[in-house]
Amino acid sequence: MIRQTNLPMGHRTKNTTDHRNHTVLPGLTSPRGAAGILLLLLVVSVSVLSQGIMSMAPSGNFRVGERLTYSVSLGTLQNIAFLETSVVSTGRLGAKDVVEVRGRLKTFELVSAAFNFVDEDRKVYVDPATGLPLYISRKIKDGPVPREVSSNFLTAPTTNFDLLSVIYKIREAGGVGSFPILENGEPSVITAISAGGEKIKTFAGEFETSSVTLSGPYLDSRGIKKFTINLSIDDKKLPVILRFRNAQGEYRAELTSIQDATPVEPTPSPTPVANQTPKPFAIPKPQPTEPLYVPNLPLAPELSFALGETLDYQVTSMGTPVATIRLAAKERKQLRKRDSLTLTATVTGIEQGNNIFVLGDSVISRVDPDFLVPIENEMKFGGSLALFTQSATFNPVSGAISFGAAAPAEAPIGTHTLLSLMYAMRSFNLRPSKNLSNPVNDTRVAVFWKDRPYVFILRPANPTTTLMGGEPMETQLITIITGNKELDQLGLKVWLSTDERRVPVRISIGRFQADLTASSLIKPE
Repeated sequence: MIRQTNLPMGHRTKNTTDHRNHTVLPGLTSPRGAAGILLLLLVVSVSVLSQGIMSMAPSGNFRVGERLTYSVSLGTLQNIAFLETSVVSTGRLGAKDVVEVRGRLKTFELVSAAFNFVDEDRKVYVDPATGLPLYISRKIKDGPVPREVSSNFLTAPTTNFDLLSVIYKIREAGGVGSFPILENGEPSVITAISAGGEKIKTFAGEFETSSVTLSGPYLDSRGIKKFTINLSIDDKKLPVILRFRNAQGEYRAELTSIQDATPVEPTPSPTPVANQTPKPFAIPKPQPTEPLYVPNLPLAPELSFALGETLDYQVTSMGTPVATIRLAAKERKQLRKRDSLTLTATVTGIEQGNNIFVLGDSVISRVDPDFLVPIENEMKFGGSLALFTQSATFNPVSGAISFGAAAPAEAPIGTHTLLSLMYAMRSFNLRPSKNLSNPVNDTRVAVFWKDRPYVFILRPANPTTTLMGGEPMETQLITIITGNKELDQLGLKVWLSTDERRVPVRISIGRFQADLTASSLIKPE
């Protein structure tokens, strides 16, 4: 919360640099640095987010307590970073009215080998009347020693916008206009142009949006092209998607969670009046009724399977039958006030000589019915597979996965399990690359395995004819590279049918192979 504070010019902390007219953004001076591009995305994202709730004077649109969470991707590489912004409080800084806005950007360790590590907390105090920044504080943890960088405009007000305040002015102007900025000591002009409407669906919901295009020398000098922001067409004007292109591809920040912790103002009690007749009494306020949840509604037509789909497989070990397994999209029910789809994989039969599987071994993933990302995952095994028994819960806001360890595993929002991936990949666009030496159409997905997430690479091949039960069938082989040495030694492969259902007709891992023997539709009870 903001407290009454006086920060004189030249206020510093350890490893702090005071800049009167600009904020230093490390990495952006080198357009080749992916970290710099992500930091630019952070600044613009925080700007837009604060803008969407920023206009306390005179419009009063600040929504203290609102927190917006984003997942950042680059091309087919999903969830490379976590972005969160929040409006914390209003108050006074010195003699100035201010609004405190915070932002957080962090790249995940599982992609740190391909991208520079970024971990930054940003705190901005904005003058709600002028839209100009009064004080900026950044904590940067991209090296062995954290750094603090600050810019103080309390006693020497700036007349230029920075990347935060210019977005505020763009929103105030309705997404049209040209605005002078000074960033990293570099003067420039940002031009905003309205570019039409678009309907967008994300984890956070479905939105009718207006598209705003940003351009200017500041972006051009950093190789940033086609920078667009989709703002919801409602009173909140939420930034739903932010995207731009550079030499590396398209960066995209997508809204995944909206929280509103706005405190409720107490209703003042009437002052008692002596000898008042009749005695006053409180009139109960009507409470909103939660909408009625209807279980087992049909799944979205965009998915390649229907609710109740049941797939039976014969499992062999080097050609010898050992077990039967059933995959099922079993039911759609409410789980802790969330809509959920239950996916199951169950050992339904064992053969003589089997020493691996136990009857009733199972994996149960309860997932979001629209996006198929897990809410919770439960694995129960006996015999030699008992060490894989595990329960895991997936945090939809932070992405953290709790699985019984002392601390949750940090993971991208939307991280899959092996079972949810088996269903989700059926809706992926898995077109093979024309140039096999340059597999540009590989799809990368974050998947939780044992105690941490891995980036799985799905490498599609051209469709071929495969013998299934003695009958020829056109299938597409998907080779899965997990990044886990043990799994990759087993050579995980999936063959999908090429029809609209994209059924996994064969699954191969190590010496085991599961072939589809039956497909049916069993309606939920």
